[in-house]
Amino acid sequence: MILLDTHVLVWLVTEEERLSRTAASAIRRARNSDGIAIADITIWELGQLFSRGVLRSAGTIENAVRGIVAGSGVQIRPITPEIAALATQFEADYPRDPVDRIIGATARAEGIALITRDEKMRRSPLLKTIW
Repeated sequence: MILLDTHVLVWLVTEEERLSRTAASAIRRARNSDGIAIADITIWELGQLFSRGVLRSAGTIENAVRGIVAGSGVQIRPITPEIAALATQFEADYPRDPVDRIIGATARAEGIALITRDEKMRRSPLLKTIW
């Protein structure tokens, strides 16, 4: 099982060529074994990206978000009290964005690698990351 950062999920569905070779390979392997996942806050972030016009869709925001989630085949990991607590315990140079903190904390709580291009997240000694 691996966890995808939001941009990785979007690229997986819309622009797979933007993924690094290592990330694409890890996703293929995970799909063939125990699967790929996203933090539940990723769904909210997708909605925000569509509502701000960063991502575009011909239909409703709800259908667009549903389409990305369904098209990727990801499992959704819910926030838990442990994840909420872990999100507050990153080092000072970790991104302050609550979404990034929840995503990172989800990977920590699940004990799985996070696929992300975000260099600040990748520098965290608390996370196993792939890019």
